[in-house]
Amino acid sequence: MFEQLQDRLARALKNIKGQGKISEVNIEDAMRDVRRALLEADVNFKVARDFVKQVKEKAQGGLVLTSVKPGQQFIKILQDELTEFLGGDQQGIRFNSSGQTVIVMAGLQGSGKTTSSAKIARFLKIRHNKKPFLIAADLQRPAAMDQLEVLGRQINVPVYVERISDPAQVVKNGLSRSKELQCDVVIIDTAGRLHVDDGLMDELKQIIHVANPTEIFFVADGMTGQDAVNSSMAFSQTADLSGIILTKMDGDARGGAALSIRKITGQPVKFIGTGEGIEAIEIFHPDRLSKRILGMGDIVTFVEKAQSVIDEKEAERLQKRLVSNTFTLEDFKSQLKQIQSMGPLSQMMNMIPGAGKLKGMKVDEKQLVWVEAIINSMTVDERKKPEIINGSRRKRIARGAGRPVFEVNQLLKQFSQMKKMMRNMGNMKKGRIPFGLN
Repeated sequence: MFEQLQDRLARALKNIKGQGKISEVNIEDAMRDVRRALLEADVNFKVARDFVKQVKEKAQGGLVLTSVKPGQQFIKILQDELTEFLGGDQQGIRFNSSGQTVIVMAGLQGSGKTTSSAKIARFLKIRHNKKPFLIAADLQRPAAMDQLEVLGRQINVPVYVERISDPAQVVKNGLSRSKELQCDVVIIDTAGRLHVDDGLMDELKQIIHVANPTEIFFVADGMTGQDAVNSSMAFSQTADLSGIILTKMDGDARGGAALSIRKITGQPVKFIGTGEGIEAIEIFHPDRLSKRILGMGDIVTFVEKAQSVIDEKEAERLQKRLVSNTFTLEDFKSQLKQIQSMGPLSQMMNMIPGAGKLKGMKVDEKQLVWVEAIINSMTVDERKKPEIINGSRRKRIARGAGRPVFEVNQLLKQFSQMKKMMRNMGNMKKGRIPFGLN
């Protein structure tokens, strides 16, 4: 996500970072490169033009701080303006103070409305302690109803499905059922088309009339770039949109839609989809995202992700076992599972400040899968006592995992080194000098 834009901007800002002073000439040179980087990232040309104009005005008329290097000052101006273009302050879901909060999901076919409906339901259930309810009002695509039912079971959220031809009636009946179940948030998945047409808009109007929603979200496929911006504009002329959800942002290295859509439509981006998993959705924080785009990391989101997936009691248990030298390969596998549940490692690395500079370091997502396969091929005794794994056992484990023997050897060596290091740390805490350091 934003990988291409990050690289382009890094090159554009490299020269100005080392400047002893900011002048009109080096600002002009830097902003020419920034503008080119934005256009190559599929940012709308009007947005790119206005952005460059604003930054130049701020940089040329800004107060010079003697305690801050000119290059750093320029990047701070760039970050502030980028945050403003992305929407300024983060805008979450508007919850009704009394009664139900009703959300209508609109968009074109294939944009990810059904999946996003379930993702938001799960998000609200876990993060806001809400009791969500899903209504399958996409009657054009029969698979959409089945898909929503499956996702609802997966996240343990009730789904209303009624196989009739009138989506407005389905919504009406679904709302009645949600009140019976005392659900406080209702999310309505509506039908999409391959393009904007009168039939789609009329159907959406009827649903909105019946539902009287608190929020109307337009779900846009981030990988379509400017098409996502254009289609959201068309929908906003029919429905009173209150926010945008950008999906498939993990597959968009450019990120132009995210930078353009807020400025062009005037509607805030509320969520971004960051993967296929049901948990892969983030609140859209303009300030955090601007830092990520400029390679400054996003440690707040990183910590939030860790807190949402890592069991504190389990983490404490594993830490105690590490220090007491009772940590096993089974514990190691458990730790890997928690890391994997945070999302793709490449995304996690981009959130750590400074990690973006480690261009030579490639994160191999498959490596974790292979490590897990090797551990799964071991017996219970072998996981508890790796020292019993001799040559013949290593060959058997390698065959079972479908990996070469040297990878089994490598895992066992790394595990042994880790345990030794943790044992030494434990000894130092107890006031003993570990063997080999005296």
